[in-house]
Amino acid sequence: MMEILQLQNIKVEIQDMMIFEKITTNVQKGDIIGIIGKNGAGKSTLLQLLNGDFLPTEGQIKHVQQDLVSAMVEQEAESYSFDGVTPEEEALLRKWKVPFRDFSKLSGGERVKARLAKGLAKDADILLLDEPTNHLDEQSTDFLIRQLKSYQGTVILVSHDRYFLDQVVTKIWSIEDQTLISHSGHYTSYMEFRERKRLTQKREYEKQQKAIERIEGQMNQLTSWSKSAHAQSTKKEGFKEYYRVKAKRMDSQVKSKQKRLEKELEKMKVEPLKDEYEVNFSIKSNHKVGKRFLEVKNLEKSFDGQILFKDANFTIGHGEKIAVTGPNGCGKTTFLKIITGKETVTKGDIWISPSANIGYLTQEVFDLPLHQTPQKLFDKESFNERGHVRNLMKHLGFQEFQWTEPIGNMSMGERVKCKLMKYILEERDVLILDEPTNHLDLPSREQLEETLAQYHGTLLVVSHDRYFLEKTTNTKLIFSNQTINKKLDVQEVPSKKDDQEELRLTLETERQEVLGKLSFMTSNHKEYEALDLRFKELTKLIRELQ
Repeated sequence: MMEILQLQNIKVEIQDMMIFEKITTNVQKGDIIGIIGKNGAGKSTLLQLLNGDFLPTEGQIKHVQQDLVSAMVEQEAESYSFDGVTPEEEALLRKWKVPFRDFSKLSGGERVKARLAKGLAKDADILLLDEPTNHLDEQSTDFLIRQLKSYQGTVILVSHDRYFLDQVVTKIWSIEDQTLISHSGHYTSYMEFRERKRLTQKREYEKQQKAIERIEGQMNQLTSWSKSAHAQSTKKEGFKEYYRVKAKRMDSQVKSKQKRLEKELEKMKVEPLKDEYEVNFSIKSNHKVGKRFLEVKNLEKSFDGQILFKDANFTIGHGEKIAVTGPNGCGKTTFLKIITGKETVTKGDIWISPSANIGYLTQEVFDLPLHQTPQKLFDKESFNERGHVRNLMKHLGFQEFQWTEPIGNMSMGERVKCKLMKYILEERDVLILDEPTNHLDLPSREQLEETLAQYHGTLLVVSHDRYFLEKTTNTKLIFSNQTINKKLDVQEVPSKKDDQEELRLTLETERQEVLGKLSFMTSNHKEYEALDLRFKELTKLIRELQ
């Protein structure tokens, strides 16, 4: 493939803070590059740099192919206009079933699809995508994968979606320890490579430490012999000169050997393994509640004459963990807003327990006071309370200086964590989470999975991440055919079509779980071969059901 772009010793500092440095790599025509890294590592910053939004502090980006045109699709946007839509863009919007209406009335998934259509339609040499699968349902994600695989230019994208990265990318750029590691292959292949590299480094470091111990022991022994020789030379009456000469000769030999050993030590530069990035937190529910949380009777909601859902009847008990599922634009977020009093119903009734203490995590990232700092946002009177908040920030992966940094300077993932902190501190007994994994790095997603699995309150989660829902919920609210149904009990017999769809979702969930395990194994792991075989079997079964 032809090289089109070179990054030469790139360094970026923002407000005296090092983002990354010593980045030297290249981009080839037809590459689909996935940028990975923890929240705040600089992934979006790297995309903006490649888009020409600013210049690096040091180094240069060299365009090997002249007149390169880039197009950027950002993570989130507060506005979008359908004015001036090109025929190519309109064709994509229709394929994605995006309605031509005011941007504020579009669902999260529809907003993403509208912006993706604009980016893809530009037919740029380099297409830059920041978290393109956030908010997308399964069908839309599969369509995006097909679009990117057939794209004629080069694609560079940021994503935390393991399945998406494995399906679409040809190269991984991992931002770790303020520099970039480039690897040819998909996400799973990179994680295997990384694990092998860490194991090799661990063994080499242990080997080095044993060698250092041996060399230092020899040096100590030589020093001891030299001191002993000098001590003997002062005690041997009549032979002092002879022993003095002997001691000096030994001194010379000792110094020569010590220099050789010191040079040997200098060659040993294997660094110890750095601890893996970890995120730790928990959410408690702190209130006594009744049996029911919510009851819906003949609920209907429409916008501008278009019905989102109608004739909905169901009850949610306290302590239930509900997955709210359905395609983009079916009314999932609208339903959550009705529960939290931010939207009204068109018809029907909804009863909510007056004792319920609800925490609502929206999918928006612009609804935080971006000028405020965490210190101001989580203002606490006592020293102990402030210490608790700062300790929580540390466990969520924040750095010390971010306590007094404006939230507007944070990455999208860090903003989501700030919103999560609010509910962790308030100990709500009902959590309503709208796309909570959007923007979160993998360690944060996994910790959130564990935390919600142990949460004793009521949980309603909108997510298109099947693996996440499988780990955290046990009941479904299914939005389909303009109504809402609570998942059938296992004793009831569904139709053949429903049965097939349920089986496909079950197999897909298992496949995601197997892929998650494979991502953290090397190919020589004792379980790798069996899991790899199971992954292929599941993929075949899913294709047969589609």
